Amino acid sequence: MKMHHPFDESVIHRATAAVLAVLPSSIDVKTPRGEPNIDLIVNGKPLNIKWAGKGYLGDVRRVLDSGQPWPDVVVAQTMSPGARKELTERGVSWVDESGSAEIMIGMIVVSRTGTSSKSRTEIKRWSPSVIAITEAILCGIKPTVSDTESATGLSEGSRTNALGFLATQGFLESEVKRGPKSARKVIDEQKLLDAYVSAIEAKPFGLSLQVGLIGRDPISELIEIGMRWKELNVAWTSTGLIAANAIAPLITSVNSVEVYVNAKTIIGLEAVARKANLVPIEGGRLTLRPYPALTTRTMSKEVDGLQIAPWPRIYVDLLHAGVRGEDAAHHLLDLVHD
Repeated sequence: MKMHHPFDESVIHRATAAVLAVLPSSIDVKTPRGEPNIDLIVNGKPLNIKWAGKGYLGDVRRVLDSGQPWPDVVVAQTMSPGARKELTERGVSWVDESGSAEIMIGMIVVSRTGTSSKSRTEIKRWSPSVIAITEAILCGIKPTVSDTESATGLSEGSRTNALGFLATQGFLESEVKRGPKSARKVIDEQKLLDAYVSAIEAKPFGLSLQVGLIGRDPISELIEIGMRWKELNVAWTSTGLIAANAIAPLITSVNSVEVYVNAKTIIGLEAVARKANLVPIEGGRLTLRPYPALTTRTMSKEVDGLQIAPWPRIYVDLLHAGVRGEDAAHHLLDLVHD
């Protein structure tokens, strides 16, 4: 299914409001009347403004690479470091809803640092079961109660409720309304992925334990560590840059490693580390985290000796790994849906 992210005209008021909020009061601003591709007239200059959703690198690239002329200003919820870098390199002005802005249009120059908020809006009813079901669907599992059973290991009731929630939220629709052959399909995969990302971001990141690595090659060292864990029946799954590089090579070097393991407490993480003779150390290059969802474990796969998380989970983790991570996330998404 080809993913798409069309610009929704209904958000133009939100985008223009963000631009107006960062412009000095001395600037003359007018609203055009019915003129196509002109959203504001600032000091006599017509501006075309486009909305880029949450403001990740992939969101911005979808706007810039849409085949349409580049907008004068790109607006997003919170512009990520990777998105800012991309827009700056392409010479496109930007604004986000935190109040951050870099605008250089003619004689108009605005540079502002917004107020970041650490609080995340809770997305109601995106339970662990819904996240697990969504992770499976994004990996190609059909959104039916029977098909999601082996992938998720969830009870029939949990699968039914999760699929029902996704349907009521407008992510799934029935191909056949009633009867034994009734089945749902994804309406817009990009919107489902965006909602999945938002749901994960709305939840606390939870526990983590950093441990030291000895060698210079973290990939080879992790494979050796993984073999020890396997002998002791310890489930583990890599994510982030090391996992992305195994399935969608882009990064030339990987210095730090993130791994999910089957532990729910800090004591459990320490026990897993000890089984592989790993020593906890602040700033260590290997970070251990509890599995965030059942599917992150059940749908992991082995690639060249590494256990790899499902691609949607890798994608989310890459979005929070700096500019290199965002670029790898965009590359991964392109490869998965090529």
